Amino acid sequence: MRIATVNVNGIRAAARKGMSGWLEASAPDVLLLQEVRADEDAAAGLLPGYSTRTWPCRIKGRAGVAVAVREDGPVTIGEVRRGVAASDTVEPDVDSGRWLEVDLGVEGTPGSDGVGRHTLTVVSAYLHSGQLGTEKMDQKYAHLALVDARMTELLESSESGGPQTVMAGDLNVVRSERDIKNWKPNHNRVAGVLDEEIAHLENWFSAGWVDVARSLAPDEQGPYTWWSQRGKAFDNDAGWRLDYQVATPRLAARALSAVVDRAASYDERWSDHAPLVIEYAF
Repeated sequence: MRIATVNVNGIRAAARKGMSGWLEASAPDVLLLQEVRADEDAAAGLLPGYSTRTWPCRIKGRAGVAVAVREDGPVTIGEVRRGVAASDTVEPDVDSGRWLEVDLGVEGTPGSDGVGRHTLTVVSAYLHSGQLGTEKMDQKYAHLALVDARMTELLESSESGGPQTVMAGDLNVVRSERDIKNWKPNHNRVAGVLDEEIAHLENWFSAGWVDVARSLAPDEQGPYTWWSQRGKAFDNDAGWRLDYQVATPRLAARALSAVVDRAASYDERWSDHAPLVIEYAF
């Protein structure tokens, strides 16, 4: 099963710039989108051949996440949950359109028990980018605290017989110098490269979650998934690894390969991010 995640930087703009060509060539079974910036009907109309669930941000023109599954593929959509906060908590508007959980039914190869159907939870996540010294940083840390709590719940559920989970998307944090071309000038000076932010991610991995792309290429520089639109960042591959697939251990063990579908040239980009595509055995 092929799972792809990408920040589309506005799905309408991505469609105008050629996203459909990539989608046809890659044909992921499950597609997780961030920064959709469109309502459910508009997003679905730009993803022909896919069944789509979208959670728009309540602030017009911002954020928005979606989960889409190929209609002729091995996956069916089950329960949908919007938002990372507890059900009795109203998330602030800035946190809306950033966390979408969907339970999937997956047809796979029968194991020794003869069961060939699996239940999988996928999360499309778009964490705050933040800005050092502003309220945006406070918003990022407040949201990360909610994410930490939910990640603990999902991991505990998977360990007690619940569905395996992949949380994927634009996390807006690098983990180390292997995840950014220019580490020294950015480390502890720029949001996304702060030790306090990195600690949140490292706590997930210490608890048992797996950074799937990194587990498949433990010593590789990058591969980066985002490049600034300014200057020659893309041409010089001066990028950041901001997009992840973070999986529970048993699901991570099924990962076969990971690829970043980087455009061949700057002119062929349809987003400032590139899709992260991972193949899993089912």
